[in-house]
Amino acid sequence: MPKPARFRVVHPGFFTTVQDLGRVGFQRFGTPVSGAMDLTALRLANRLVGNADHSAALEITVQGPELLFESDAVIAITGGDLSPSVNGAPVPNWTTLGIQRGGTLAFGSRRSGARAYVAVAGGVDVPVVLGSRSTHIRSRTGGVEGRALMKGDVLVAARPSADRSQLVGQTVPDSVRPAYGEHPTLRIVLGPQADLFVPDAVDQFLTGRYTVSPRSDRMGYRLRGPALTHSGPPDIVSDATPSGAIQVPANQQPILLMADRQTTGGYPKIAVVISTDLPLAAQLMPGDTIGFSVVEVAEAQAMAREHRARIDEALPPERPPPDP
Repeated sequence: MPKPARFRVVHPGFFTTVQDLGRVGFQRFGTPVSGAMDLTALRLANRLVGNADHSAALEITVQGPELLFESDAVIAITGGDLSPSVNGAPVPNWTTLGIQRGGTLAFGSRRSGARAYVAVAGGVDVPVVLGSRSTHIRSRTGGVEGRALMKGDVLVAARPSADRSQLVGQTVPDSVRPAYGEHPTLRIVLGPQADLFVPDAVDQFLTGRYTVSPRSDRMGYRLRGPALTHSGPPDIVSDATPSGAIQVPANQQPILLMADRQTTGGYPKIAVVISTDLPLAAQLMPGDTIGFSVVEVAEAQAMAREHRARIDEALPPERPPPDP
């Protein structure tokens, strides 16, 4: 059996956390889902190294860390291009890599996107809290003591179920990689409270473009653009907030809710970004702009099924071993 990978944080980068697919099933108790901002990039990184989709990996924001590997490891880097290198030599994203004991993984300038993901064969082994290893900073839950990585932290991966070195060189086809950009048009489903805006508001929303404000984080993006006027009071009885919901407070400027969103909210939601397009939103930076286009619920569901089928065809998911 291969030994579990072990690596040390030489430099933590700007904001590096442990994330998985999120803390699902606890919103009714007021616990945010959290998890990776770009679930597609996380899922593909895990599949490149032979992990289950829900395995924990590192989410890197804008400026990457420097990691010293104290054992041999099989890794993959996906998501935004933050100029990764091993021992000073550039390495590709979206490809399975082998890194030897004593090797250093580092990152340079940001070429595209905002977040990269580093998966290690076996998955980052931190304690499971409420069914997830994801870090939620505000509640100091999950990950490494509920915080971003710090210099000197030592992380260990779980022991892989088999030797993953034969995966080195495997890559994600271009057709499956998200088409990141600085000015995407995101597809939305209108509602659930689109009727609480004046008739012109929806037209303004769909024909205008919105700039991502510096006051944006993993909880949500504050957007600046055409005002969206409510037809009545700008508050509703609080209800659930799905990922990608676009709520509009009294200032008439929308907020796109992301991974660390609150579990409920009392502002009307004019629309919800479809799950297939949320990875594009996850890679945006302040100053980037967003447009919106409408699809129906059935279309959004069909797109989600097609998207997952293409991923499964390119990189089939890891199957659990049969019961003895």
